[in-house]
Amino acid sequence: MTESSARLLDVYDSLLRTDAEMQGALQVDRLGPLYLAVFPGGQGFITSARCSGGESTPLAELVGPALEYFTARTGISEVEFKTRGHDYAPGLHEALLFHGFAAGAPESVMLGRLENLVSNQPPPQGVQVRRITTRSEVEQMCAMSAEAFGEPYSPGMARELAARVEIDGGTELWAAWAGSRMVGAGRMEPVTGTEVAGLWGGGVLPAYRGRGIYRALTDARARSAMASGHSFAHSDSTEYSRPILERQGMVKVTTTTPYRWSRS
Repeated sequence: MTESSARLLDVYDSLLRTDAEMQGALQVDRLGPLYLAVFPGGQGFITSARCSGGESTPLAELVGPALEYFTARTGISEVEFKTRGHDYAPGLHEALLFHGFAAGAPESVMLGRLENLVSNQPPPQGVQVRRITTRSEVEQMCAMSAEAFGEPYSPGMARELAARVEIDGGTELWAAWAGSRMVGAGRMEPVTGTEVAGLWGGGVLPAYRGRGIYRALTDARARSAMASGHSFAHSDSTEYSRPILERQGMVKVTTTTPYRWSRS
């Protein structure tokens, strides 16, 4: 079955924003159209429903007060403000930079049927894909992923993810090993109350790309999500993974750019 990009964008806006993004949060507050969430590990997160320009207070004017909400909490070390390419929020980019946020790389928001992601191909020869659960493996995964994406390793993110796995039985982490070395990983997070499962953080070390490892990780996560009764897959993808997911039937419906602030 093939859904139109407009239909899938409606699925994204109605099912995968705001409340769905609060899963695992320790505290959630509202600031006008913004959702402010505190996650384990000292992580702050800001998001909103679709913005059309008709908000009573423009998002750009709320960046300062939203950041103050988190800076007043000494346990918060990092804050992410999640933006979407199809939202209408004039001045938001400039306001985020003014308040010390740094723009990350834009990613493609992908949606599609899980069944299209399941292949009949085994993992590449010499590669093992399995689910991971221990804190040491989670830390190893986060360090490997930071290397794969060319980003600094974030101990806070590793703590937050390890805590989420421990308290949330739905979140699954999958990794790929070539021999004794972890070379790729990704997570699967069912969206409570929906038919959608998110495929997140998928990445493979540069030296191991092009061998089918990312496909094998996607296959394993899709099979697990389908076994849990889910029908749709959602992923924010880099330009490395987007073409692979498109070949498997997923559709790019918009873009998302994370803006991050770190306490100095």
